[in-house]
Formats: sequence, C-alpha cells, structure tokens
Amino acid sequence: MSTNTSIIMPGERVTIVEDAAKSKRIILGPGLRRVDEKVVATKAGPLRHKEPNTFWVDNYQRRYVPARGDLIIGIVKARAGDLYRVDIGAADLASISYLAFEAATKKNRPDLNPGDLLYARVLNANADIEPELVCVNSNGKRGKLGVLQDGFFFKCSLNLGRLLLRESCPALAALTEELPYEIAVGVNGRIWVKAHSTRETVGLANAIMTLEQAGYAEIEKICGNLSGVMQA
Repeated sequence: MSTNTSIIMPGERVTIVEDAAKSKRIILGPGLRRVDEKVVATKAGPLRHKEPNTFWVDNYQRRYVPARGDLIIGIVKARAGDLYRVDIGAADLASISYLAFEAATKKNRPDLNPGDLLYARVLNANADIEPELVCVNSNGKRGKLGVLQDGFFFKCSLNLGRLLLRESCPALAALTEELPYEIAVGVNGRIWVKAHSTRETVGLANAIMTLEQAGYAEIEKICGNLSGVMQA
C-alpha cells in the first residue's frame, strides 16, 4: 500500500487518480467522487492508494459513509420480503438479499434473525439509494464473509478499522504470535474477535483498543508489549 502523504482538500481535482484511470479500472473509496470525467475530493486528508486500483482519502470522521467494496460488520434488524435490513452504522439501513449468500436458493435460504452479526461487503453505495450488501466474492464463494458466531463484538473509530485492514499494519501479526484467534474488522468502526476462552477474547479486545489513540510511530512499540497489555 502506498503511503502517499499528498494532502488534498474538498473540491480539489485529483489528477493522480484521473491519470491512473486512463490505463485501468479504478475504485474510488471514501472522500473521492467522480464528476463527469473528473475525480474530485469531498473530504480533506492524505490521499491513500491500495494496489492494484483503490484510492481514498484518509479522513477522521464519526459517521460511516458506505463505499463500494468496503468490508463491514452489520447487525440484522429485520426481514422484509426477500431482503434483510441491516444496520451498518450509516445514515440509512442497508439491505441484503437471501441470494447474496453462498449456495443460497429459494428453498435453501440463510437462517438470519434480528441481532445476528454479518461480515459483508458493500456491493452498491449511492447517495440516492440504500446500500446493498453481499456475503460472497466474485466467484460466489463466502470466503471469510457471512454470519459471525459467538465471539465478542465492540466498536472503534473508523480510523482504527481502516488501520487494522492495512496489509502493512503490524498489529494483527503481533497478536497472532501471542495466541490463536479469529477476527473480523469492518471499516465502519466495528470489530469482532474470538479466542479459545472468554479471558483471552477480552484480553484480545483490550489489546486492540490500546491502538485507538496511537499514532503510526507508536504502533510498533505497542505491538512489542502486547503480552503485557493483554494480561493487564
């Protein structure tokens, strides 16, 4: 992932992204919008790039704004015909079809109930329509997506969620050295973790939350003392 530190402002034309779009299809994440043939920033912050084709603005915000391709953790609120209504922490509820799950058919529907946690990907996000979710990849396989069973669910800042999803973030690798665990991180500021015991699960959550106020320079230092944090 590129750590480009170019700071862009709302309304500014982002020519770097426009140039990249000439040779390949690109995905615009939070903070960027296409206006005709131009790419314009809607938020202030450093421009980020994830290979091969994703660009976004790293901006601190409280409210999650859905963007296509985002990995999120949602809470099932209700069923409406062939759709489920899902709270993803945005201004509007999202929807997911029963066919958006692996091997789902009219006779083999997923058994979802209000309160269930879903790890899903945003399929469509537009200001004029509600967000649409899926729990399968482009090959129709669930992979790491789907219903999250048991474990411990907690909220964090949107920045921490994006930080943990970066390939260059050392935090999750450092935690793996301490104990085996499962984790799902949503860019909507929600995290689900599961370890062998309740004590290990809570310790894991505490260790992750110590990164909340840490800067990039402090993360490696904290990671070096995760065993102490988890036992605190």
